[in-house]
Amino acid sequence: MDDTRARSPEYRLAQDALRGLREDLIQDAFAYRPLPPVATDGPLSRRLPARLRTRAAYLPHATVAGAALIALYGGYAGNSSRVGLPALLTGLLCAVPVLATLVRPVGAFWLSMAVTPVVSVLDGAWGDWPWTPGAFICHLAVLIVVAIRTRPRTAAWMWALTLCYGFLAEVLFGGGRYADNSTPMLVLSALALLAVAVRHTRREAEQEVTAQQTVTAHERSRRTLLEERTTIARELHDVVAHHMSVVAIQAEAAPYRVENPPPELERAFATIRENAVAALTELRRVLGVVRAEDYEAPDAPQPTLADLDALLANVRDAGLAVEKVVTGAVRELPQGVELSAYRIVQEALSNSLRHAPGASARVEIGYVLGGLGLRVVNGPPPEPSLVKPSPGAGHGITGMRERVSMLSGEMTAGATDEGGYEVVVFLPVAAVGGDDA
Repeated sequence: MDDTRARSPEYRLAQDALRGLREDLIQDAFAYRPLPPVATDGPLSRRLPARLRTRAAYLPHATVAGAALIALYGGYAGNSSRVGLPALLTGLLCAVPVLATLVRPVGAFWLSMAVTPVVSVLDGAWGDWPWTPGAFICHLAVLIVVAIRTRPRTAAWMWALTLCYGFLAEVLFGGGRYADNSTPMLVLSALALLAVAVRHTRREAEQEVTAQQTVTAHERSRRTLLEERTTIARELHDVVAHHMSVVAIQAEAAPYRVENPPPELERAFATIRENAVAALTELRRVLGVVRAEDYEAPDAPQPTLADLDALLANVRDAGLAVEKVVTGAVRELPQGVELSAYRIVQEALSNSLRHAPGASARVEIGYVLGGLGLRVVNGPPPEPSLVKPSPGAGHGITGMRERVSMLSGEMTAGATDEGGYEVVVFLPVAAVGGDDA
């Protein structure tokens, strides 16, 4: 064990290299790995008719088959006899490894290495060494296809073994008597494998960028959601704290408004005040943690639907032609509902300004028996070229849905048939005295 630890860095590097060779080209070398059909949703394939699009998925298979036919012809025509069984057998031997890349890519490489000397023996003339024309085409095609189907490290090992085979063939059997074509094989294969490796690297980089963009978008959406929840919690804190303060003050002042109140009434109001103060303290303790250190509670009351006219005036000044339509009997709603409705209309109009410059908008408010209905719709932008991409697109919708979900409401948002966009919301409101009915 001490001797292993004392091994030099070169030894460990060689050991790692041999381990990589075993993993890439020896382990499960003849495993069955059929080439799957390619996706047909690319910009070019989408333009093809449906029948041709289905067949286009097998274009790589057809390309490999074409390369096998070229290797078959090269092996047959390159044989010195050019007739008879040896020439045909040579062509078949050159085509088989190329076809094998469709189902057993790594095994096809070893087949090509084994076929190369056999084809040279069958040729008999020993003109081209160590690759006959058919073997040259076969091995080059196999290297390219296998490199495409595997990873760059596997391609490097295949090229290194090809280099070793060419060197040994020259040293042991060349003797200077044959035309050496190892150099053309090594140069062409190196260029082809380098192009394939660059393609692999670029694709992996694109996938990594896409994955990172997906994670970034998810984190941005999650952060927006958390920020919206924090804003809602702050607003609810202010709303509920105001009401609880009013309850505590009224409970403290109520006994003084009654002449000679009974002790039971005084105790009841005292209990109400104590509970209100305790609830207010607990509320501030729990919800106060969501406030930033520099957050200050607004001096003015939180906005309600009664403040929409001022909001619409500001939006009109910003260039959005907007009209408001109110249906049903206008009534006072719980402050949380009023605040959320105001914020939803505010965000929807902001989206209209951002994504549909120059368009007109319409705000519809419906007071119905079971709650409040909202609909904010804008028309299509008169000049779509003015619309600029927004990195925060969709996050305002996320905040709206969070508010609607908090109030157990329903919301839909999407494009209209006219090319605009609409947000439809229903916020349920319990009827006063409904529990007693």
